[in-house]
Amino acid sequence: MTVTISGKGLEDLLDAIDALISKEVLVGIPHGETRPDSEMTNAQIGYIQETGSPAMNLPPRPFLAPGVELAQDKVALHLTKAVDAALAGKPTMVLTNLNRAGMVAQNSVRLYFVGGNFAPLSEATIRQRLAKGRTGTNPLIDTQQLRRSVTYVIKKVDE
Repeated sequence: MTVTISGKGLEDLLDAIDALISKEVLVGIPHGETRPDSEMTNAQIGYIQETGSPAMNLPPRPFLAPGVELAQDKVALHLTKAVDAALAGKPTMVLTNLNRAGMVAQNSVRLYFVGGNFAPLSEATIRQRLAKGRTGTNPLIDTQQLRRSVTYVIKKVDE
């Protein structure tokens, strides 16, 4: 049996569907260089904050999953638009909507740093911050480096 592709726009439709099913949107903190104020990367610090560390006497302060969850409806809207664009044979609009979904999720996580319900800082940490001239008591925001490192990427599924 032989399958023949023909018809105006069919190739565009197949390209758009491929653009959709071959990509995924990831939100998080890419592994990068060690921070100047630490021996760890932002990805390592984020993992420790997200899951906690009994060895470091740090309670879990999840920010990534709750931040994305808060944007779930808006992200789903853009992903639905990406599907619609694929079915309409518009690969450029597929990518546009995947980028919009990623940006919405990224911004939601960054906003969650400010408004999330986290375990409070210890008195020792507050004293350390005061000694550095910092007065903020938000558990995840000191230098803003971790918060700014949250981003999204669109990557091929097989990468």
